[in-house]
Amino acid sequence: MNFELSEEQDMLREASRDLLSDRAPIEHVRAWADRDEDVDPEVWRLTADLGWPGLGLPEEYGGAGQGLVELALVAEEIGRALGRGPFAPTGIVGRALAAAGSPELRAEVLPGLAAGSEWAAWAFAEPHAPWSLDGIRATARTDGDAIVLDGVKTAVQDAGGARRLLVTALHDGVPASFLVDRTAPGVTVRRQQALDLTRSFHEVRFKGVRIPRTRRLGGGPAEIQRCLDEASVLRCADALGVMERMLELTVEHTTSRVQFGRPIGTFQAVKHACADMALLVHGARAATAYAAMAVDADADDAERAVCAAASYVASGAPEVAARALQLHGGIGFTWEHDLHLHLRRARTDSVLHGDAAVHRDRLCGLLRGASAKA
Repeated sequence: MNFELSEEQDMLREASRDLLSDRAPIEHVRAWADRDEDVDPEVWRLTADLGWPGLGLPEEYGGAGQGLVELALVAEEIGRALGRGPFAPTGIVGRALAAAGSPELRAEVLPGLAAGSEWAAWAFAEPHAPWSLDGIRATARTDGDAIVLDGVKTAVQDAGGARRLLVTALHDGVPASFLVDRTAPGVTVRRQQALDLTRSFHEVRFKGVRIPRTRRLGGGPAEIQRCLDEASVLRCADALGVMERMLELTVEHTTSRVQFGRPIGTFQAVKHACADMALLVHGARAATAYAAMAVDADADDAERAVCAAASYVASGAPEVAARALQLHGGIGFTWEHDLHLHLRRARTDSVLHGDAAVHRDRLCGLLRGASAKA
């Protein structure tokens, strides 16, 4: 596969970085850390003008019709800048609707998502359960012409201001997806205190929530697993941006911090530590890029590529964070230094959409299945 960016992709990356550095610098990130709002409306409006919300949606609904590779490029820049906002969850929900929603549902929802006038969140993970299809406990039952949802979801990103929630639940014992209005009777949203201060996560409870049967998306476990794969790739891209920025901060510090009359970056042990960080960053970039390309191409090894990337990044991001903290010394963990915000985000990215163990376990299953077929 060709890992070189096209001219259009390079322009997308450059424009995204310029926007975030100009309108959402680290001072902006700090200012919003203590606020209850999920999104800075002005920054979200500017990202909508740039086409972010509809980047991966079909052109017939106002989107740009791009693939996961382009979404990953933006996600990487968001991670690098510690950006907040519902770019990733809205993109995943929109792509799920485009793939498995009814024509009426797509026509109703996708134009608003593509324009950025509203956003969506994916309610998938559940308390004390793995971030996989095996961890789904929420239920959906048919009651006449309606479907009734019950259950609790956790770590739902940007659910506080989302108009729509894509809920994954067991319908007749089989995982299925349902589109729910956040303000529907029986839906309770509570903001959670999370390690990551740069994003908003919520607990969402569904108690006897009635929705029309037309709000059920088509498809089943395979389509939901593809959404999980795409979300995992975007999480890898976000973590890659964080890892890259931590490496840059560390190199800047070690070349300016003087000890025993010379920059500490000239000491061999420090050089080796920075080199190890760089290897992890380059490995994460290669694994994430290949996974995104494989998913877009619907390659035979796409699922295995996603598992490999997700497990590698989930273990590599905390390692880069730990080495960055060690080389910064105690200052890196203080509130005044920006590094601790990156540490928090890297740790959170290492468990979002499944930690390394979840993806390695699935990868082993895929390899066993491929071996049995052979």
